[in-house]
Amino acid sequence: MNKLSLEDIEFIKILANSDSTLLQTSMNKETRNRLDTKIGIILREYFKENTMNTKTVWNEEFKKAGITKDEGKSAISCARRLGIEIF
Repeated sequence: MNKLSLEDIEFIKILANSDSTLLQTSMNKETRNRLDTKIGIILREYFKENTMNTKTVWNEEFKKAGITKDEGKSAISCARRLGIEIF
């Protein structure tokens, strides 16, 4: 389902507003797994929607959640620095 949970919103906002170096040192296995799977998928689809004009719902979902375009870009940048492939 293409809906952001409160946990997803919080995770994306943390990525958008945090230093990847600090996150890397404090990340546990469960957090890394969530980043690798669900959050990574959401950010990849959001990136594709904004760069390749694919038809997903993430722009609207981010907007409803109060996640700005700048925060979305920052979250993608942070995820990339943490080793998540976003193309």
